[in-house]
Amino acid sequence: MHCASCALTVERALKKATGVKNAEVNFATEKASVEYENPATPETLKEAVAKTGYQLITDADEKHKGHEARGPTTEEHDHHRMLKEAEIKSLRKKFILGAVLSVFVVLLSLPDYFQSIGKLMPDLFRLFILFLITIPIEFLVGWQFWRGAWYGLKNFTANMDTLVAMGTGAAFFFSAFVVFSTIGDLRFATGNLKVYFDVSAIVTTLVILGKYLEAKAKGAASEAIKKLLKLQAKKARILHEGKHEMEIPIEEVQKGDIVIVKPGEKIPVDGIIIEGESAIDESMVTGEPMPVDKKAGNEVIGATINKTGAFKFRANKVGKETFLAQIIKLVEEAQSSKAPIQQFTDRITGWFVPIVLLVAILSFVSGIIWGPSPSLSFALINAVAVLVIACPCALGLATPTAIMVGTGKGAQRGIIIRDAEALELAGKIDTIVLDKTGTLTKGEPAITDIISLTKTFSEKEILKISASMEKLSEHPIAKAVVKKAENADLYEVKNFLAHPGKGIEGELKINELYQKLFLGNRAMLKEIGAEISSETEKQVLSLETEGKTLLFLAQESKTLGIIAVADEIKETAVEAVKLLKKLGLDVWMITGDNERTAEAVGKKLGITNIMARVLPAQKTEKIKELQRQGKKTAMVGDGINDAPALAQADVGIAIGTGTDIAIESGDITLISGDPLTIYEAIKLSRRTLTNIKQNLFWAYVYNIVLIPVAAGALYPFFGILLNPILAGAAMAFSSVSVVLNSLRLKKL
Repeated sequence: MHCASCALTVERALKKATGVKNAEVNFATEKASVEYENPATPETLKEAVAKTGYQLITDADEKHKGHEARGPTTEEHDHHRMLKEAEIKSLRKKFILGAVLSVFVVLLSLPDYFQSIGKLMPDLFRLFILFLITIPIEFLVGWQFWRGAWYGLKNFTANMDTLVAMGTGAAFFFSAFVVFSTIGDLRFATGNLKVYFDVSAIVTTLVILGKYLEAKAKGAASEAIKKLLKLQAKKARILHEGKHEMEIPIEEVQKGDIVIVKPGEKIPVDGIIIEGESAIDESMVTGEPMPVDKKAGNEVIGATINKTGAFKFRANKVGKETFLAQIIKLVEEAQSSKAPIQQFTDRITGWFVPIVLLVAILSFVSGIIWGPSPSLSFALINAVAVLVIACPCALGLATPTAIMVGTGKGAQRGIIIRDAEALELAGKIDTIVLDKTGTLTKGEPAITDIISLTKTFSEKEILKISASMEKLSEHPIAKAVVKKAENADLYEVKNFLAHPGKGIEGELKINELYQKLFLGNRAMLKEIGAEISSETEKQVLSLETEGKTLLFLAQESKTLGIIAVADEIKETAVEAVKLLKKLGLDVWMITGDNERTAEAVGKKLGITNIMARVLPAQKTEKIKELQRQGKKTAMVGDGINDAPALAQADVGIAIGTGTDIAIESGDITLISGDPLTIYEAIKLSRRTLTNIKQNLFWAYVYNIVLIPVAAGALYPFFGILLNPILAGAAMAFSSVSVVLNSLRLKKL
C-alpha cells in the first residue's frame, strides 16, 4: 500500500462486504484483521480488496487446510518476505531508471534556467527530446501512481497516488502542450510558457526513492517477528515406536512423542522431561540470561537451547499451542492493532486528500487571477507543489511503525504486549499496584519457626497436624508446610472446610479420636474466639515485624501453636521499586498479610503505600478505589489468582516464569518473573507513546506549514515560492523520517 488513505479505502471495502462484522487494515504492517461470518468467505474478501487495486493474501489457516494445528512457520513469513523483497527490488529498479533518465532531463533543461549556457541544439528539438525522455519516467517509473489513482477514481476516493499522478501529470501534460503548441508558434498574452519536464521527472523519481526507503525502513521495523521465527528448530529427534531414534521435521511432532535432546541442540517443542537433567538457556524466550537447571518432571520450552546434559522429554504442546507460537501470535496481533491515539489521525486522513485537492485548485485559480506573468505557469507551479508536497503517508505511519518497533522490542525482552491500546495506556499510568506474593517475593515460602503453646503437642506434632490439614490445599504456604513435613505419617482428615482469606478447618483422627482443629490467620482466631496470651503476643509481634506470615493452630478457644513462614524477596525487587518511583509512579503493595507483616516487607522494599489484609475477592475493589480518585492504575499479579483485579485495572500486567504463566491473562505479560521487567515495560510504553507523539507532531506540522507555503502563502510578503522539485523531495523524505524516528526505539 502506498499511503494511509489506501489502507482506509481497503478497510472500507472489507467492511462493506456482506458478512463482515469488523475489519481493520494496518498501513505499516500491510495486514488486515477481519471478523466475518457467513456468507463471507476468503474468496469474497479477496474480490472486495481486488476492486480497490490490491491483492489480499489470506493467512496460513486458509492456505494450508488440514494443517490447523500447525504453528506460525518461517515458510509463511518467507512468502510474505519474498513479496516485500520483490517490491523493494522493483522500486530500486524504478528509481535507478528514473534517476538515470532524470540526469538527461536536468541537463537538457539547464538552458531554461541559465540562458548563459547558450543553445547546444535547436529549442524545438531539445524540447521534443525532453518530452520523449520524460514519457518512461512518468508512465513506467510512476506507473503505480497512475494505477492507484485510477482505482481510487473507480472507488470514488482520492489518495496519495491521486496527488502524485495529478501533480506530475499536470507538469508533464502542460509541458507536452507547450512543446506541440510551439510547433505552431503559439503564444499567449500572458507571456511565453515554459516547460516543466524536469519537475515531472524529478518529482516522480524522488517519490519512488522515498517509497523505496520507506519499504526498507518498514522492513527493519518488523524484524521482531522474523527473529522470533528464526528461534524455532527445524528438526526433532524422536524415539520411534520406543526403540530407535528418528529425525523428523518439527511440523510432524505429535503430542505424546518422546523427544531426545543432546547438548547444544535446540528444544523443538514444549514438553516435560521424563529422563535426564540439564541446564537450559531460556534467554531467547524469557530474557533471563542465566541457564535454568531442569530435571525429570520439569517443563521445557520449545526454541530454548540445551546447554549441558542429554535428556528425553514427552511433547505436550506442538504447533500453534507451543509457548513460542503463542508469543508470535500475540506480537503479530499487537503489531496489527490500532491504538486509540490513531483514531483521530484516521479521521483526518479520510478528509486529507480532498482538502489538499481543494487547496491545489484554489491555489491554481488565485495564481491565474493574481499571479505575475505568465500567470498560467505561476498557477501551475503552485498547484503542482501543493499536490506533491502533501503527505498522508507520514500521518498514516506515525502510530503503527512505533507500535511495531515497541511491541517487537518488548517481545525480545520477554515483555508481551497484547495490543496497541495496552501499550498506549501503560504509557499513561501514574499508579502501580504490586501484588506481594510472586511479584515482589519469590512465591516460594519456607517454614522458619514452629512454636508449640501446649504440652499436649510438641513442635513436631504441631507441624504434622498442620501438614495433615494443608495437604488438600494448593496455596503456596500450604505447600511449604506439607514440604516441611514430607517424611511424617500424616493424620486422616475429614469434614475439611476452607475459609477464604482466613484459613481452614477439619477433623483429624489423633489417637483413634477425631478432633476438630482450625489453622489460619488472626481473622480465623477471632472468628472462633481463640485467645493468645500476652507472652505469646510478644513472640507474634517479633515474628511479624520480621516480615513473616503466621499460621495459628487452634482447638475451640485455645491456641495450640504457631508456624512462621517467610517468602524471600526477589533479588531485583528493591531496585525495581526505586526505578518505578523514578518514573514518577505512585507505588503500592497489596497483600493478604496483616499490617505488621506487610509493613515489615514494605520497609525492606522501600514501599510506604501498603494495602494489607486484602482478601483475593477484595483486590478488585481496592483497584476501583484508586480509580475513583482519578488515578490511572496498573495492577501487577500472577495472572491467575489476580485475574479479576488485572481486568479491573487500566492496565493488567501478569508476571510469572516461563510456561507457568497464562500468556493471555494480562494486557501485558512478563515472562521472566523479574520485577525489573515491570519497570522496563512501563519505560518502553512511555518511550513508544512519546515516539508516537513526536511522529504525529512532525507529520501534522509538516503538512500544516508546508502546504500553505507550497500554495504561495509567502509570495505576497517575501516573494518566496516552493519549487515542486523541492516539494517532491520533502514529501518523499517526510514519511521516511517518521519510520526512522520509530526505529530509534530499537536502541532502548
